[in-house]
Amino acid sequence: MNKLHLISNAHLDPVWQWEWEEGAAAAVSTFRAAAEFCREYDGYVFNHNEALLYKWIEEYEPSLFAEIRSLVQLGKWHIMGGWYLQPDCNMPSGESLVRQILLGKQYFKDKFGVVPTTAINFDSFGHSRGLVQIMRRAGYDSYLFMRPDQKSAGPAEDFIWVGFDGSEVHAHQISEGYNTLLGQAHKKLERWLENYGSDGEDRPRLLLWGVGNHGGPSRLDLDRIGEMMATSPIEIVHSTPENYFAELRRVPNLPRHADDLNPRFVGCYTSMIRIKQKHRQLDSLLFMTEKMLSAAAIQGLLEYPGRELGEAFHDLMVAEFHDILPGSSIQPAEESSLRLIDHGLEISARLRARAFFALAAGQSKAATGEYPVLVYNPHPYPVRGIFACEFMLEDQNWTDEFSMPLVYRNGERLPSQTEKEHSSLNLDWRKRVVFEAELEPSSMNRFDCRIVTMPAKPAPRLAETGGVIRFESASLRVEINTRTGLIDEYVSDGISHLRAGAFMPIVLADNGDPWRMDTDKFEPIVGRFQLMSPSRGTLFSGIREGVLPSVRVIEDGEVRTVIEALLEYGDSALVLTYLLPKNGTEVEVQIRLYWNEKDKLLKLSIPTVYEHEYAYTGQTAYGVQPLPTDGTEAVSQKWTAITEKSSDGNAVTLVNDGVYGSDSRDGAIRPTLVRGAAYCAHPILDRPLLPQDRFIPRIDQGERTYTFWVNAGRREAHLQAIEREALELHERPYALSFFPGGTGNKPVSGLELEGERLVVTAFKQSEDGKGYVVRLYEPTGAPGTAVIRIPALGVSQRVSVDAFEIKTFRTEATGGLRECSLMEN
Repeated sequence: MNKLHLISNAHLDPVWQWEWEEGAAAAVSTFRAAAEFCREYDGYVFNHNEALLYKWIEEYEPSLFAEIRSLVQLGKWHIMGGWYLQPDCNMPSGESLVRQILLGKQYFKDKFGVVPTTAINFDSFGHSRGLVQIMRRAGYDSYLFMRPDQKSAGPAEDFIWVGFDGSEVHAHQISEGYNTLLGQAHKKLERWLENYGSDGEDRPRLLLWGVGNHGGPSRLDLDRIGEMMATSPIEIVHSTPENYFAELRRVPNLPRHADDLNPRFVGCYTSMIRIKQKHRQLDSLLFMTEKMLSAAAIQGLLEYPGRELGEAFHDLMVAEFHDILPGSSIQPAEESSLRLIDHGLEISARLRARAFFALAAGQSKAATGEYPVLVYNPHPYPVRGIFACEFMLEDQNWTDEFSMPLVYRNGERLPSQTEKEHSSLNLDWRKRVVFEAELEPSSMNRFDCRIVTMPAKPAPRLAETGGVIRFESASLRVEINTRTGLIDEYVSDGISHLRAGAFMPIVLADNGDPWRMDTDKFEPIVGRFQLMSPSRGTLFSGIREGVLPSVRVIEDGEVRTVIEALLEYGDSALVLTYLLPKNGTEVEVQIRLYWNEKDKLLKLSIPTVYEHEYAYTGQTAYGVQPLPTDGTEAVSQKWTAITEKSSDGNAVTLVNDGVYGSDSRDGAIRPTLVRGAAYCAHPILDRPLLPQDRFIPRIDQGERTYTFWVNAGRREAHLQAIEREALELHERPYALSFFPGGTGNKPVSGLELEGERLVVTAFKQSEDGKGYVVRLYEPTGAPGTAVIRIPALGVSQRVSVDAFEIKTFRTEATGGLRECSLMEN
């Protein structure tokens, strides 16, 4: 055996059973003690990661920060990992994970002059395979992690982890935990020596120690470890992850692992659903806003607001911490995290408005009687879809007539309809117009509404027949059962894809543990939502006159038909709203849930006709992950899909607005909507899970909302389109009614991408402010080419991208694009 590398560290959760202020206080005291030990003990090295904690030290204890900088220069203090913090490693988008590394590495390079090459995530609850390529292209060659600990999906303690694109890093899975109890590090070392000290293997070994959370190294531990070092039959050294992996790379024939490292703590995919949905919202809005700002700044329409964007990115990075995004913290931490995300959303919304108005330059004044609607498409290719915008009439209409807006583009009338506005004033004044259009890439699109006066708003024409509301268009047929409120038939281009009873809300047994540490599956089913009676549904709807059916058509026009159904279970209620398009096959399903159940979990059951030979897959960080079909709870991001395995098979895809947990069995997609777990409770020995002497508040009680988009058709076509489809639904083109002044020149498109399948995940100013960065990703597993154009710079360049490859380009002062790393160097 070569040697045993001891990694002294102090795992510090910024929030968990405490709020961030206590986390900052613990970081200051822990770092102060560690600095003292670094000076006092020869050969001792303290390791710590996470830029966020160092930023706290820099702000609150600048003298200690200066001391740490000098210790880093002396090699006594090791900057470990180099990320912004230890995020959840399944739910953040691939681009968010890039920014965790980019912002962290930039901080440590600027402040300490160091660039770590071993990434670490000790405590994250599972790891996406997409991390491998991200780490490799960010300059890492190795990865140190623990979970899924005893239930490891890895092949061995040390192995080669292989990414979707074939990238590789050396990985070590911590088998003895990353921390120790106060004064007991020597006992961990004794156990290790007893178990492994004489196994005769000629390879380096690794052991971590230090009190986790509100702790770190102690003098007692250091003294006892020093005594053992002096008498040990093998070499024991205070070390760093980089030193360990430098020796491990000389070990031949390590096993290889070409998969993710999951599952672990499957309740974390759903707990605190509001944080998950708001995180997705901020993630999408930030990257969309970056694209809009870049398109404007690159043409001199505004100054790129790097500092303001940085504040919002700080909020996003912290929201992804592995005890925030997974929903495993206390209620005050949940509330402060929601405030944090809202802060980022507010900054992003203001910056989006700044970019929007700058990009509206050169639009002509509205003609008399017209209401302009401007829609900015942030994507570098045309986007076709249904868009909605609200605006005020120039005057209130107090007559019984109805003002119907009709949408025109360049004088040509487009399919459009009016739907109920967000306001509930019973006055013909506020308008919500919905229209179908194709938007030009990365540019402002102009539409004009003209008002036609009608005796009344047109009533829905579609009605129930024989217990069914049957919707039919040229390419879509949907039947909604008025006795259940569920979809009994979904036929796309003449092919049936769903079995009867689709979108059934099913209730499963659960417990109060937000992590759900005791299982990888949720079972059994203990109930189902049922359709409300007409009288109950009418009362629930707040209707005081007459009785309404609990399944009803509420909108019906040229663009779509909207049907809502009211269901109930126990103390809970649910509104299912189906938006059925007159053109295309994508059905939007909105859910408004009033959840008041404890120790139960709610899923949607969407049974497909592919009951036997099928595959279940989902989007992960810069990759597509095969998911289990045996009811095991799985984690994915913006979309999942069930596909037939036959060569000419079909597919059903489901895009979500922030739901990460799901399972599949018997050909059904079953996304997990909500749980009734307690705050920060998990099994400890054989003690009761929760105190039994008082009221215990539960996570996610009350009103929650969700949106899904279901689509189906030929497998290859749908799987090639789903990544763009999901991105367009999240970074949705922004519509605003705005009367331009008619001044200025129309901007050219900001960025164009010629070629199918590839997506642009980032278009931003470089971190050094000296150029712009474009990031491409190939999401289908097939190599391809594309042409990138930046008209304002005269750039037009063909690029090649391999299967699942992330490729980053940077503009050059002399014109053209140059490929660079994820770190933009």
